[in-house]
Amino acid sequence: MVITYKKVQDLKLKNFFNMYKYKIVEQEDKASEYQKKRIDAFDTIEDRLDNIKKQLRQGKIETIKVYREQPDTFAVVKPTDLINDFLSDIETLLK
Repeated sequence: MVITYKKVQDLKLKNFFNMYKYKIVEQEDKASEYQKKRIDAFDTIEDRLDNIKKQLRQGKIETIKVYREQPDTFAVVKPTDLINDFLSDIETLLK
């Protein structure tokens, strides 16, 4: 069985385009997976922020209790200044 030059070239081109097509699909799958992970990360962050909100309320109640028990104290019960700085940094990142 003799394969002519034209048939060999056609096979090479066909294999090349099949390989190319495969890589494009593979990259699109990777991109869509990556994008889905990035979008899902926002849900995770929102859940964490809800948890932080609850902790802030508890911290406020704890601070009120400490200051009522010790009205002359200057103690820092929860680091609100540091928390505000971190939140400012987060707001800056999201702009």
